[in-house]
Amino acid sequence: MAQVQEIYDRIKNTKKEQQKIMEVYRDSLANSYKHQNVVEDLKALKEKKKQIEGSIQEDLKTEFVKLDKLKKSVEEDTQLLSDTALTDLIKGKEVEIFDENENQYVPIFSVKFKKAE
Repeated sequence: MAQVQEIYDRIKNTKKEQQKIMEVYRDSLANSYKHQNVVEDLKALKEKKKQIEGSIQEDLKTEFVKLDKLKKSVEEDTQLLSDTALTDLIKGKEVEIFDENENQYVPIFSVKFKKAE
């Protein structure tokens, strides 16, 4: 367990060092006149792009409604695939799937930590 704690501490220290460097970088950008001008131009262009996209999306409203339904269906099926694969794995079954090109896929699981309440 001590080794896990040491690795965790090393990760935290590295992230703090990264954060310090990024703060210096952001401060340098904030003080750059050229950067500020480009950021303002970029904001204006993004707003113009957003207006054009909104107009086109309004023209294709039925297609976007269908797109939202398809996205939701993919999310639900992805969750179902994950749940089914985990259930089969727990039962001791071999879990693999193949795509249209006969490429084999096997499940990958990861462990994440969250702060204990």
